[in-house]
Amino acid sequence: MFFDPMYLLFVLPAFLLSAWASWATRHRFETWSRVPIQSGATGESVARYLLDQNGLSSVRVVPVRGALSDHYDPRERVVRLSEPVYFGRSVSSTAVAAHETGHAIQHALGYAPFGLRSLAVPLASLGSNLGMGIIFVGFLLSFTQLVWVGIVLFAGTVLFQVITLPVELDASSRAKAELERLHMVSPDERRGVSAVLTAAAMTYVGAALSALSTLAYFVLRAGSMGGRRRA
Repeated sequence: MFFDPMYLLFVLPAFLLSAWASWATRHRFETWSRVPIQSGATGESVARYLLDQNGLSSVRVVPVRGALSDHYDPRERVVRLSEPVYFGRSVSSTAVAAHETGHAIQHALGYAPFGLRSLAVPLASLGSNLGMGIIFVGFLLSFTQLVWVGIVLFAGTVLFQVITLPVELDASSRAKAELERLHMVSPDERRGVSAVLTAAAMTYVGAALSALSTLAYFVLRAGSMGGRRRA
């Protein structure tokens, strides 16, 4: 399993895409973080204004440590922005703050994929930890049924990654639309916002493709194990 060339054939393209997207996200964030936003607004004030304009004054905006650790917490209804974004006054900080606000808007509007992703979180955790372990043991013992159990569990992780993709793309679309609707960015700044969010979106595309290709490989290997047993 571990030295199977077929595994590389399945997962290498998605891995390379993910690696490129991760590099592009950091590169573009750093590039546009050096471009001041004309309004002089911090990421915190951008998020606060967008939330208020969408009737979400009860949603808090707080800083968190770490690079690109920004996220929206639906349980506590709080937008958490990394310190460079929270305090930053750049095109990058505006883009990221608006994106996370997009998730809060999704939550408030009952956007279906957002709710499904929240429900899929336990499945993703179970699949990525227990599922992969069971698959490993199943292959090690040549126990086909055990491999299939692991595959079913791992499918929960795949489901989460697939659902995440439209959620993230929609949040970015909402972010760009809101920034334009409220005249918060200039045409040149919109180009920077789009560059940052497009690169970030590709990380989710890569993650979804990686999960799907890995699942396809496991299914193929489990199927071939069953075929050898019948032979």
